[in-house]
Amino acid sequence: MSDIQTEFLFEVTFQVPRITDLGDTPFGNRRIAEVSGGRFEGPRLKGKAHPGGGDWILLRPDGALQLDVRVTLETDDGELIYMTYRGIRHGPDEVMARLNAGEQVDPSEYYFRTAPFFETGSEKYGWLNRIVSVSTGHRTPDGPVYRVYQVL
Repeated sequence: MSDIQTEFLFEVTFQVPRITDLGDTPFGNRRIAEVSGGRFEGPRLKGKAHPGGGDWILLRPDGALQLDVRVTLETDDGELIYMTYRGIRHGPDEVMARLNAGEQVDPSEYYFRTAPFFETGSEKYGWLNRIVSVSTGHRTPDGPVYRVYQVL
């Protein structure tokens, strides 16, 4: 068995203007983040994120933030791609407090990883339907930024 290798796909930045806090549920503190847009760019595709996506965030009792995101991407040549991912973000309490207060925090101070999957009817980008990908993330005051990699 070989080691895992990856290839850079794109960097994506999402705009998250509003987060609705549903409060404490039986599973943890549930928040819903609205994705109002964004941009992505990489060697094989680039474009924008449509408004209307979202992240169904769960702050678990162990302190980890569990992400459940669904967004629609549109390439610069007009093709639509559905992107969904689950992920985890966690770190020391003081780091997460600074991050949640909207401060810029060095991404090396916390863990932020996701596993994106894609779905499209596009012939040109149909290869996305058949890959596994992973990403590293960091949070800015306006929203998350991810570097997405195809697992080879």
